[in-house]
Amino acid sequence: MLQVQPATLRNSLTNLSRDLYYANAWHPAGNGQRVEIKNPATAESLGEVAWAQADDVDAAVKAAYAGFKIWRRVKPLERAAILREAAAVIRRHAEEIAFIDASDCGGPFKRMIRDSEGGALAFEFFAGLITELKGDTTPVGDDNLNYTVREPLGVVARICAYNHPFLFAASHAAAPLAAGNAVIIKPPEQAPLSTLRLAELIGPLFPPGVLAVLPGGRVCGQALVEHPLVAKIGLIGSVPTGKAVLKGAADTMKKVSLELGGKNALIAYPDANLRKLAAGIIQGMNFVWCGQSCGSTSRVFLHESIHDQVLAMVVDEIKRLQFGNPTDPNTEMGCLISQDQLDKVTRYVDIGQKEGARIVVGGHRATGGSLAKGFYFEPTVFADVKTDMRIAREEIFGPVLSVLKWKDEGEMFDAVNSLDYGLSASIWTTNLSTAHRAAARVEAGYVWINGASTHYFGVPFGGYKHSGLGREESIEELFDNTQIKNVNVTLDSSAK
Repeated sequence: MLQVQPATLRNSLTNLSRDLYYANAWHPAGNGQRVEIKNPATAESLGEVAWAQADDVDAAVKAAYAGFKIWRRVKPLERAAILREAAAVIRRHAEEIAFIDASDCGGPFKRMIRDSEGGALAFEFFAGLITELKGDTTPVGDDNLNYTVREPLGVVARICAYNHPFLFAASHAAAPLAAGNAVIIKPPEQAPLSTLRLAELIGPLFPPGVLAVLPGGRVCGQALVEHPLVAKIGLIGSVPTGKAVLKGAADTMKKVSLELGGKNALIAYPDANLRKLAAGIIQGMNFVWCGQSCGSTSRVFLHESIHDQVLAMVVDEIKRLQFGNPTDPNTEMGCLISQDQLDKVTRYVDIGQKEGARIVVGGHRATGGSLAKGFYFEPTVFADVKTDMRIAREEIFGPVLSVLKWKDEGEMFDAVNSLDYGLSASIWTTNLSTAHRAAARVEAGYVWINGASTHYFGVPFGGYKHSGLGREESIEELFDNTQIKNVNVTLDSSAK
């Protein structure tokens, strides 16, 4: 049940600050440019936001660097207290944040509340790890003391994706802030509003410049990547964008962390619990987000002995999903982010059919009644999929699931590992030996056994191959926002 009245939720969207946030103040874009944001479920305007250009980035980065010099000197436990206060503020406003995200990214409201709470949890988690930013001593002889210290990098820029706008903004700001860095967040172009609300809520808790939010497009992103005072870039996005960020960061030799695409495999053995497996396939595909998740297990490898039975169960599960306006608390599956994404999904469905795959359920844009103006697409399942088909090899980022039948385990793993992606995988079996052997053979950075899609703070998340660089949601992310300094002290031998 809603704790906040619907009118209050709508007001939080209407009254939202729409300018650029840096130096603890709101600024119009230097050239006055503003871009309209639209609700993907209704095509209604959500108003305009300021659009950062290169000069705006330069001003924000310089302010962030000045703020970093102050923030890095704040005592660790005092930093931790501020991060915990940020978490408390986010929790108090979880429903209005979820309403904003549901309105401008199309994720269902009751799921976006989890994103709000996940952002708060990230601040709490990394606040608790601040005192783990320890160095070491290394014995080098009686006349020397050798020790290391971890120091912050400086200004860290985060470029976020549209499928979880608030969660990505909050959770990936927490670690660099905990380490003593200043953070500039570039929210997704299609859905920047909840990140602006984040700035409203917690920006004033930090020294001026320490937290900035810059809505913008390619010009803004490129300026952040190339700016000499930005010490690290973190991106959640596509493989082509990740490659562009790597190239752009090369001249200034800045650190880069990347969470990129995935064409992830779910592998089912004959002894799996079939009812739980069917539910796991739905969860792993992230149909509630319309499949818009880099971790979606969009390739399902079913052993031939269970293939037909499980496929029928999956269809039954899908038919129970409730389509609807993302802001409705009862909606279980919202809409795609844009017309471009809707066109892309439609194109891949056509490609799958031309390649000879068989649509078991879905396959069309959903247009009935209140869905007519939104970017809704039915949850779609293809059977008779072959490993060389494009729908089995390319990331669609939509609600399209490819089901492949397997018989020989070796051939199956060759197919699973044949792609350049390697973000996640899900393995279903009741045999412990089979589970561990399969986990060892699959080339992916994050593996679920008899589960799918769930994340846990403290557990490193990241990909193999083209699916990314670095690990997040864990102490590894905190360490990656620091640099190690070695100090060698020559002791006065005359004091012996």
